[in-house]
Amino acid sequence: MAGKKLDFEKSLGRLEEIVKHLEKGDMPLNDSLKLFEEGTALLSSCNQMLDEAEQKVVKLKKGPDRAPIELPFESED
Repeated sequence: MAGKKLDFEKSLGRLEEIVKHLEKGDMPLNDSLKLFEEGTALLSSCNQMLDEAEQKVVKLKKGPDRAPIELPFESED
């Protein structure tokens, strides 16, 4: 699991670098398109990792004996 978080953090960091480069607007069109394609792939990957993490989240609630009870994550959709 720690490896997956690191992958997410690295992907997010790279995505931030790409955005900074594209915002400058000083790159040739072909290079900008390549970065844009890389960015959209990274965004898709990050979204998938977040979706997987969301599915694993559980809410903790105190039971009658004050011990925590795990409840499935409820989507707000």
